[in-house]
Amino acid sequence: MKTITFTEFRKNASGLFNEVEHGETLMIIRHGKTIAKISPPSMNDFRTPSWKRSALKLTLKGKSLSNIIIDDREVS
Repeated sequence: MKTITFTEFRKNASGLFNEVEHGETLMIIRHGKTIAKISPPSMNDFRTPSWKRSALKLTLKGKSLSNIIIDDREVS
């Protein structure tokens, strides 16, 4: 893990991102405090986003939840 200042990061961002691409993790500090951690993506970062995964199908006594909501809206 490499620790660098924010100013150094701004001046050398392109080269530092190349280091991250090759496996280096960067800790960015400003005024003596850590403000960011930049690391290569893990395999978990490549999993399917939740909005693309199959969702639960909610049903109640044979009706889908969406049909129950529609029926309820028609009554109201």
